[in-house]
Amino acid sequence: MRPRNAAATREAILNSALEAFTRAGYDAVGVREIAESAGVTAMLVNRYFGSKEGLFAEVVEAAMAERTVLTDDPATLAADIAAVLVRRTAPDAGRLDPFLLMLRSAPNPRAAEILRAGIERHVEKHLTDVLPDKRNTEGPALALAVIAGFWVMRTLIGSTELARADEGVLEAKLEKVFAVLLAE
Repeated sequence: MRPRNAAATREAILNSALEAFTRAGYDAVGVREIAESAGVTAMLVNRYFGSKEGLFAEVVEAAMAERTVLTDDPATLAADIAAVLVRRTAPDAGRLDPFLLMLRSAPNPRAAEILRAGIERHVEKHLTDVLPDKRNTEGPALALAVIAGFWVMRTLIGSTELARADEGVLEAKLEKVFAVLLAE
């Protein structure tokens, strides 16, 4: 068992849960598995988070609050998103846990609700806040759909064309798409 330190224990549980939910999705992971990996009991996980659903909600909060693709400068937002997306989906890039968490857990309706709320609260809101035209509420949602679709096709599906395309060309084309979606 791990030594008593509430903050460290909580962090260990969250890290274990992120890894488990990212690897297998909400439905395929149990509290006991998460607890064992964190070096604690299932009862302690429930004491800290209330339930598996409560733990999942906190994992989503942490994962969605982290900026993986979005930047803050409205003048370069489309170009920045395109560049980061191409770089983060390259064959040698590390995995993007928020995307895997979303993809593998979304089939569960309650997990999908929690994911949607986290995405809207952190990711869509960030984009909406950065954009000068606050009335363009559908643009951020469309941009996120393009980001998710590109990520799936390039990393999971392994689209031949996206894999062999020149990264500069991909960036330029994606920048045009994001510029249209995020325009005033």
